[in-house]
Amino acid sequence: MIIFAAILAFYVAWNLGANDVANSMGTSVGSKALSLKQALLVAGILEFLGAVLFGKEVSSTLATEIVNPEMFINKPAVLITGMMVVMVAGALWVQVATLKGWPVSSSHAIVGAIAGFSWVAAGKSSVDWSNIGIISITWILTPVVSGIVASGFYACIKKWILQQNEPIKQLQEWIPWLSSALVGVFGFLVLPSVLAPAHLWLINHTGLNFPAHDLSVLVGAGAAVSITFFTWHKLKTLSSHSVAESSNSGEFESPMENVNFKIEKILGRFQVLSACFVAFAHGSNDVGNAIAPLAAINYIKNTGTVPLESFNLPFWVLVLGGLGIVAGLAVLGKRVITTVGEKIIELQPSAGFSAELATATTVLVASRLGLPVSTSHALVGGVVGVGIVRSLLEGKKQLEVSGATLRGILWAWVVTVPIAAGLSALIFTIVSRFI
Repeated sequence: MIIFAAILAFYVAWNLGANDVANSMGTSVGSKALSLKQALLVAGILEFLGAVLFGKEVSSTLATEIVNPEMFINKPAVLITGMMVVMVAGALWVQVATLKGWPVSSSHAIVGAIAGFSWVAAGKSSVDWSNIGIISITWILTPVVSGIVASGFYACIKKWILQQNEPIKQLQEWIPWLSSALVGVFGFLVLPSVLAPAHLWLINHTGLNFPAHDLSVLVGAGAAVSITFFTWHKLKTLSSHSVAESSNSGEFESPMENVNFKIEKILGRFQVLSACFVAFAHGSNDVGNAIAPLAAINYIKNTGTVPLESFNLPFWVLVLGGLGIVAGLAVLGKRVITTVGEKIIELQPSAGFSAELATATTVLVASRLGLPVSTSHALVGGVVGVGIVRSLLEGKKQLEVSGATLRGILWAWVVTVPIAAGLSALIFTIVSRFI
C-alpha cells in the first residue's frame, strides 16, 4: 500500500516539477539571463534543497484543511483510498496542462481533487467551503496585485535608469536600492527558515539569547553589501570600456543601444539571484501539494487513526517529493518555462527581474496574512503587468502582451479546480465500487 502511494506521490511531484518550476525560471530563460540548460540545473538543485530542508509546514497541514477529517474518523480506509484518488486526479490534470504549456496551479488542482473525493465520500459538509472561497478570491487577486507591483517596479527602472542620458551613472546610484530590494524581499521569504537551525546552535553554544530576526538582518545586510560592491566593480569595468566598444559596435548599433545592452546584462545578474531565491522558496512551499496525501496515508497506516491536525513528516517523504520535482523539471519543464518566458511578451532582464520581484513580494505578503496563493498566477500577472507598462512608456499603440497565449492560460486557470474535483469524484466513485 505505502509503496503504491509513494509511486503516486512521485508522479504528482514529477508533474509539479514539470509545470510549476516555470514560476522561478521562466522569466530568466525568456530574458536570456540563463540558458534553458542552466535554468534546469539551477532550479533542480534549489527546488530539491527547498523541498527537503523546509517542506514540512505545508505538507503537514494541507491534508487536514480542505477536507474535514472528523468525517472519516470511523472509516480511515476510505480516507486512504480518497487520498490516492486525489494524487491521480491532480497529477493527470497538471500533466495535461504541462503538455499544452499552460502554467496552472498545482495547489488548486490538489485542493479541487480533495474537495471532489470528500464530497462524494462523505457529503457536502465534509468540505471546508470557507477555504475554497478564500482560494477563489486569491485566484483573482494574486495576478492583479503582482501585475501592479511589477509594473510599478519596472516603470522606475525604465524611467530612472534606462531612459536617462547617463544610464550607467544612474545604475550606479540605484545599485544599493536594487540590492536592498532583492535581499529584503527574498530574505524575509527564505532566511528565517534557513537560519533557524543556526540561531538555535548559537544560543546553545554561546549562551547569547538574541531574537532570531537579528541573525536574518545581519546576513541580509552582508548579502546586500556584497551584491552592491560586486556590481559596482562590474560597472566600473563597463564604464571604462563603453566608449571604446561603442565606437566599434557596428554601423547599425548606436552607442546608447550598446550601453543599454550592457546594463541589461548587469541587471541579468540580479535576475539570476532572484530566480534562485524563488526556486528555493517554491520547493519549500509547493512540495506539500505532492506529498501531503502520501503523508496522510503514511500517518494512518502507522497509527491506525485519521490525522485531525498538523503532524510530523518522515524525512524520506520529503526526499521523494524533492526527487520527483527534479525529475519532472528535467523531462518536461521546458514547455511551461517557454510559455511564461517567451510566449506572453518578449523579456529583457530588467523586465524579468521586475516580474520575479513582484511575484516574491505578492507571495510573501500573502504568506504573512495566511492566504493560500499560486506562484503561477503571481508570475504570469507580473509578466503581463510589465508588458502593459512597457507598451505605455514606449508609446506603442498595441500592447505587447500575446492575447492568444494569455487566453489559453486564463482558461486553464478557470477550469483547474472544477476539472480536478470532477476527475477525483469520478475516479473515487468508480474505485469505491470495486473496494
